[in-house]
Amino acid sequence: MIESFFSPKKVAVIGASRDPHKLGYGVIRNLLKYKFKGEIFPVNKNASEILDIPCYSSVEDLPDGIDLAVVVLPATIVPKIIEQCGAKEIKNAIVVSGGFSETGEEGQELEDKLKEVAEKHGIRIIGPNCIGTIDTHTPVNTTFVVGMPEQGGIGFISQSGAMVAAVIDWARGAGVGFSRIVSLGNQIDVTETEMIDLIGNDRQTEVITAYAEGVSDGAKFLKISREIARKKPFVILKGGQSEKGAEAVSSHTGALSGSKEAYSAAFRKSGVLEARTMEEMFDWARTLAWQPLPKGKRVAVLTNAGGPAILAVDALEKVGLEMAPLTNETKNYLKSRLPKAASAKNPVDVLAGSGPATYTLALEALLTDETVDAVIVIQAPQDWFLPASLAEVVGETAGLHKKPVIASIMGKASVDEALNILHKRRVPNVSFPERAASIIAAMVQRKEWMNSENHQPEEAAKYIPADADTYIKNENWEHLIEAYGIKLPEQTEAENLADALDASNKMGYPVVMKILAKEHTHKSDIGGVKVNLQNSEDVKKAWNEITQAAERSNAEMDGVLIQKMLRGGQEIIIGIKQDEQFGPLVVFGTGGTEVELYKDVETAVAPLSDSEANQLIESTIAGKKLKGWRNLPPADMDAVKQALISMSRIAVNHPEILEMEMNPLFVLEKGEGAFAIDIRGTKSSN
Repeated sequence: MIESFFSPKKVAVIGASRDPHKLGYGVIRNLLKYKFKGEIFPVNKNASEILDIPCYSSVEDLPDGIDLAVVVLPATIVPKIIEQCGAKEIKNAIVVSGGFSETGEEGQELEDKLKEVAEKHGIRIIGPNCIGTIDTHTPVNTTFVVGMPEQGGIGFISQSGAMVAAVIDWARGAGVGFSRIVSLGNQIDVTETEMIDLIGNDRQTEVITAYAEGVSDGAKFLKISREIARKKPFVILKGGQSEKGAEAVSSHTGALSGSKEAYSAAFRKSGVLEARTMEEMFDWARTLAWQPLPKGKRVAVLTNAGGPAILAVDALEKVGLEMAPLTNETKNYLKSRLPKAASAKNPVDVLAGSGPATYTLALEALLTDETVDAVIVIQAPQDWFLPASLAEVVGETAGLHKKPVIASIMGKASVDEALNILHKRRVPNVSFPERAASIIAAMVQRKEWMNSENHQPEEAAKYIPADADTYIKNENWEHLIEAYGIKLPEQTEAENLADALDASNKMGYPVVMKILAKEHTHKSDIGGVKVNLQNSEDVKKAWNEITQAAERSNAEMDGVLIQKMLRGGQEIIIGIKQDEQFGPLVVFGTGGTEVELYKDVETAVAPLSDSEANQLIESTIAGKKLKGWRNLPPADMDAVKQALISMSRIAVNHPEILEMEMNPLFVLEKGEGAFAIDIRGTKSSN
């Protein structure tokens, strides 16, 4: 039913105006100017016609069969108007009017009333406080904003009307064509996720983009976004990234994985590409719509100037891409045909005096080379030939191969014709070559996600250990993680010094002693952890120091934990938490007492597949060290991965656990396992 927001046959503009300065005039103007093929029904009790279209004095006077109403009236009377729309069986309405929840308490009451009336009559509403919808292919433009983007394959969803207005104006001069655009406003009914589904399944839309300040339902967003991302690229820009008024947290996991990290994790889980700026979002979108995905990370740079090429190489390395090595055959071919002083190595520099013919043979050679996955073509301003001549050969040559090509014909005043040629050939151009790096990185991310999606194992039957509920009720976290297959070091609880000595002697030195005190989760902060105890004298001294520390901290000491001390491993943190929006999250990174100082952690949405666990590990410095770093031997990566997957299952299976972490998980060398040294958790009181 909400398809009518983009392809209506009969549109009523309620609050239409003859005044060119009023929004109600702008809506009528845009419907007419941009060739809406359906019927338009202005409603204005004080006018007989607007722009030569007969007016209706009220909603009641409208004919039957209206499938979309655009309401541009003061907020106070909008609920009454929607009531009248319900009586006329109008099932879709765009409420442009502002003055609702964005203005305060009175506005919120009005908005609640509007929602109540709409629900009573089954009317779907976009808004209030929005700009409206555009479909360049229908065509229909229900906005009041001057201008209409070119036809194209990019869909844009925005929770900000101002963003839509700016994008419409910018797109007309940027060579970016759109399919559908929607401004959602206050979202009292139609949500961003419904629009992702609708626009994502639109056959004219090749890439979806969105500016979002939040999502209405995290679970639905994850499900729908993933379904759409399997079909076509989806790029999002998240507004409101700062962490204001964060509540106090009891664990490292809570401190390190806030709202921003949760959203980024949800986007990765869904296959959604997260841009950092508007420019980046549309750079990516245009290229994803126009160019094939690269097979890998190896990039060749073709240039006529050294400086821009160096900047491009620097930018490529910063985003984790690689310079294509080029085969000897390619290098010899280029060396024999390029000017004597030119460089046949990557980056390939054809020098300032070379023309389109030289660029053509070099680009053809690079695109044919099996070590090249993508090419950036740079042309610094010169006087030898027109940029349009280069655009012709780049567009033609790129079209003969199934590898992405990004142009950077630099300059402004002299390149308009060249840009038009490139855009017709569906080759994107960036003003400065550094921008090409993030574009290719996004394409690689898309390719890798698609590959991992195609090889996801079937969801295994949910396994919950028999005593899990009892362990959680008693906050016995050690037994819970053991039941899920995570190893603990040899350890024993001791209520007094005699028991501590007995346990240490039986276990064998060295040992670690830790205070047992429920209200103190960070034991080392109060002096409650003593390591490398070599004999009974060390144990006695440690007991005395820990009991004194407990007295100073007013801690209720329940005894100590004696653990066999492990040596030679690496410390990481694995944590889980329940996010209000997206549910269970997993945190992984560098562990130990300074985890919050280094903040080398990444977040993912649970449960984790095998490939997602690998990606989470590899995205951190901790993961790189586990592979082997300088004097550190390779660690037991399989044990780490299994611990991650097991913790992610705990997060999914037991949402009553609000937060839990292993810090550190002590990882020994390959084949020797990983052991949870310290576990803490918090469960809901329900």
